[in-house]
Amino acid sequence: NTSEPCLLIADDTILDKRRSKEIDLVTYQYSGNVHDVIPGIGMVNMLWYGMKSDLSIPVDYRIYDKDGDRKTKNEHFRDMLKSAKARGIAPEYVVTDTWYSSLDNLKCIRSLDWLWVSGLRKNRKVNRNETLGNLEIPDEGLRVHLRGYGWVTVFRFVRNEHRTDYIATNIENPTRNKI
Repeated sequence: NTSEPCLLIADDTILDKRRSKEIDLVTYQYSGNVHDVIPGIGMVNMLWYGMKSDLSIPVDYRIYDKDGDRKTKNEHFRDMLKSAKARGIAPEYVVTDTWYSSLDNLKCIRSLDWLWVSGLRKNRKVNRNETLGNLEIPDEGLRVHLRGYGWVTVFRFVRNEHRTDYIATNIENPTRNKI
């Protein structure tokens, strides 16, 4: 149902090929699942998630083959966003992890007139040359000027003593609960 409110969720994965001999497209890449560099096939995925139906449908994917197509994962991501727009997909939000929060990617989402929610690294420059990780961010979020992009709201989520996530959005007046 194309009229159902939805999210577009982008992520990448490595198809583990440690036990395979010789397969085209296998390169050594960092795997977040294994927390190490392994031989595998890189794939960028885009998922449609229905906010009412709780239904998840893969709508696009790209094989990461930098030697073959000379595209980065970020270029594939932007191509998939434009393809989704051309196919009539109109998400409430595009949701990504920190890997896809580059300025080019965020500007691409904005150019499609879409809203986004994305992780940012703690070393991102905001305001007047401050790093995100050095700011006091209240529970209700903090409006900051993301260098090269413009105004966004950032929330800080502490997972444990070793992990803090910074989640940013271009949604107007977002709440912590919504993010």
